[in-house]
Amino acid sequence: MLELGKGFLFEGRQRRFTFEGDSFFVDLVFYNRLLKCFVLLDLKIGKLTHQDIGQMQMYVNYYDRKIKLEDENPTIGIILCKEENKTVIEFTLPENNKTIFAKEYKAILPSKEELKRQIK
Repeated sequence: MLELGKGFLFEGRQRRFTFEGDSFFVDLVFYNRLLKCFVLLDLKIGKLTHQDIGQMQMYVNYYDRKIKLEDENPTIGIILCKEENKTVIEFTLPENNKTIFAKEYKAILPSKEELKRQIK
């Protein structure tokens, strides 16, 4: 949690909600005291798809409409995936999007030489 930054509180994992008999699970739910908003994380082991983004949009909408309080800021959704797809992100999310983000994760740390190249 320290890697996320300051103000994060762990709210739960595999947080479940149900619509018309169908259950959905948010992988990780945090609350940030400084931002005054929920932060939802969904972990994907493959390449990012438009369905992943749509799923996160549903989670964010649910939290904004049913969970967050009036004085809290909009929920943020973060999708961590093995392989990013910038074109899918660009055309699935609205141009003025400020609440849903996708980022590629690395399963193996880069070498010292690669880190040095990235810093330069």
